[in-house]
Amino acid sequence: MAILVTRPLPDGETTASALRAKGFAVLLAPMLRFEPVAFQDDDDASYGAVIVTSANALRAVAARLQNSPLLELPLFAVGEHTAAAARAAGFSNVISAGSDAEGLRERILAAVKAKELKKTSRLLYLAGADLARDLAGELGTRGFAVVTRTTYRMVAVAHLPEETRKAFATDAVEAVLHYSRRSARAFIEAIRAAGVEVSALALPQYCLSAGVATVLRDAGAVRVVVAASPDEGALLAALAERI
Repeated sequence: MAILVTRPLPDGETTASALRAKGFAVLLAPMLRFEPVAFQDDDDASYGAVIVTSANALRAVAARLQNSPLLELPLFAVGEHTAAAARAAGFSNVISAGSDAEGLRERILAAVKAKELKKTSRLLYLAGADLARDLAGELGTRGFAVVTRTTYRMVAVAHLPEETRKAFATDAVEAVLHYSRRSARAFIEAIRAAGVEVSALALPQYCLSAGVATVLRDAGAVRVVVAASPDEGALLAALAERI
């Protein structure tokens, strides 16, 4: 039996490798597809720092960032995965909140208190087209000027891979991993379209956060497990504890 990974590529491949190293069989069914968006910014604009809540935002503009003055700015990343992508893109001063968007907001506020960042400086937010929360707006209410630039979009995948549909139909899936509310919603639509909703939602659903878990519970899943913290290490640890 296999663990189904719904995480978009290329991160889904990384997750699959980690699971295989732990002895699990894996099926990949990415429920969102990454698409870069043309990055438009004023080269003469002045910023005090960069904010990123997804590694995809950096992947989308990696080529554009070469020799960019943005690389000299501090970059505030939501977690270590995104922080690693920032370092790979060429940023040297990377601060990881090690949390979620709320934690990132608090880390930025803490940087101002510690005089690591001037509140009067404009912040550049490299973001996706569909945001789970209005981080720029939240920082705006705290007196920050935030410029949001969309660098990518995630497009829902309408259908399950045929191999995955057959695996659900033959009870060959042991559990499902979910990483975002949008991918969870796309998963639910796809299993309904494939006619395997009942068997799929009867399985354990491992979720990166409580918000993701709510999507699965609302759809009828009852065996829902939430990671102790919103990072993949905690999610895989939860899986290892119960399987």
